[in-house]
This record gives sequence, structure tokens and C-alpha cells, in this order.
Amino acid sequence: MTAQSKIEIIMTGPLMAYAADQLKARFIVHELWKEQDRAAALAAVKDRVRGVAGGGAHVRIDDALFDALPKLEVVSNFGVGYDNVDAVAAGKRGIIVTNTPDVLTDEVADLAIGLLLSTVRQLPQVDRYLRAGKWLQGAYPLTTSLRKRKIGIVGLGRIGKAVARRLEAFDVPIAYHGRSRQADVAYRYYPSLVEMAQDVDTLVSVAPGGESTYHIINAEVLKALGPNGIVVNVGRGTVIDEQALIEALKAKTILSAGLDVFEDEPRVPAELIAMDHIVLLPHVGSASVHTREQMGQLLVDNLVSWFDGKGPLTPVAETPWTKA
Repeated sequence: MTAQSKIEIIMTGPLMAYAADQLKARFIVHELWKEQDRAAALAAVKDRVRGVAGGGAHVRIDDALFDALPKLEVVSNFGVGYDNVDAVAAGKRGIIVTNTPDVLTDEVADLAIGLLLSTVRQLPQVDRYLRAGKWLQGAYPLTTSLRKRKIGIVGLGRIGKAVARRLEAFDVPIAYHGRSRQADVAYRYYPSLVEMAQDVDTLVSVAPGGESTYHIINAEVLKALGPNGIVVNVGRGTVIDEQALIEALKAKTILSAGLDVFEDEPRVPAELIAMDHIVLLPHVGSASVHTREQMGQLLVDNLVSWFDGKGPLTPVAETPWTKA
């Protein structure tokens, strides 16, 4: 394929070299995040760009971008979550949106278990205690335990089920809340999140973002969880009412929290940072070289497959595709 015949795409944000180099070898790539005047940059290529590689969860891909790119056919998004993309608007325009499911399931589930254990047993705090030389002054105070805890999973999709499978090895009761009961799942289902919070003492949220899940873990849910309650979130930050969580932690309405995601990433509230008894991570659920390479490869493969006329590999529900 000559340079003159290469298809042109927009990359909205930086990707790993592993994926970016493949895209640049196959397509003419316009790196939008490097442009000082993005409107002018888009106007210069609007009649040629046919694809978007969504690199960066904090860049909105919506009607504004769709209006600027009238020839756009496909958006290949980096990540299983795609709340940064207005997929409904894309579907109305006949634009296909893809994401990167499955390849990050195990990595995020592993991280969720690690974050849960770190929060329950205060592992980062214990590490800091030793490094500060405090062990010489006495043993670290006793912590709570995973023993006898009851776990409620918020969002039993691919990752939620992988988390549940791992939790089975710890011999803890598992329940779940979601939009509907899943017939092939043996765990107890709660149509009401508040009722589940009343019956468990630990919530692990793997729920996606969006209007339907916005602030579903609110003050009422946290109160129902109780003073021994722990909240772990590896899904999307918008699922939790962050201010309500801060107030619950301050008032000891719940015991602790382990958070890998936040409402306004990468800005984390100072009130959370100041709390030494909780565990905070900078959205690293899928952040291993192996998994990020797999995600990048699927992003590339979706674009290549589309422009080879084979259709998308992993279209999202809002933009289904069937081969003509």
C-alpha cells in the first residue's frame, strides 16, 4: 500500500509504541493531542479521515468530533470501558464503535483481589510502618480480616465474574447486583443495591460508567453497608458518589475503601489523599505490559479488520454490526 493510498485516521491521545507503530505502518495517522489548534487540524483533514483510534479515557469522542469528521466510519477505543465515547450518537450516524474486552479481564480481576486484600489488611500502611522504623517501637495494630466477610459485587460482567471466581477460593459468601438476574449464575442476586449492602459488609464495584450507574453507590448504600463496611472500586469512578464516600469515611459510617478509579481522574480529592487508613491507586487495573499490549493489539486489529472489509472484531452493544 503506497503512502498515497493509505487510509487516514485520527489518534486522539498517545498509545503504547507497540500499537502506535503498527497504526503508523498501516495508516496515515494524525496525532490530535499534539495539535495546539485542534479545530484547525480537524478541518484540514475532515474529508479524508475515516477512522479514530481512541487513546485516552479523558478525551471525549462525541457529536463535536463526529461533526468535524463527516467521513468517519469507525472508532476503535482503547479499553473495555467506553464511557468517553458517545456510542449512541455514533450508532445514529452509522459509525461503528469497538472496545477491547476480554484481554484485560484477568489483569483487572487480579488487581481487584489485591486491592481488596490491601484494604482489608492495610498492607500499604504496614509497609510504611516498617519503613519508618516503627516496628522497633512495637507491633503494628491488629487489622480487620477477610474471614467472615460477605462480598457483594456491583456489576457481574466479564470482570465481575472473574473477581467472583477468585473470591470463591477465599471461601467467602458472594452476592451480586446488576440490571437483571443472570440465569447461569449461582450467586445470590439482589435487584436492590441498598438491600445487598444491608446483607453484606464489602462491596466490590466493577460496574461501567454512564448515566445508568452514575452515583449508584451513594450515601444510602454506604449507610446500609455499616461501620465495618469496605468499598473497593475498580470499575469507573462515577459509580460512587465521591463526596458521600468522603463523608462516610470521615464519620466512620464505613470502615475503609480501596479505590483504583475516581470521578475526575487524574484529580483525586485532597480529603481522600489525607486519609491514611484507605488505599488509593492511580487507575492501574490493566496496567501491565502484557495486558496493555494485548489491548493495543485489539485496538489495531479492529481498525485493520474494518478497513480490510471484514467488519469489526469487538463492536459495542450500541453499534452492532452484522456482515452484509
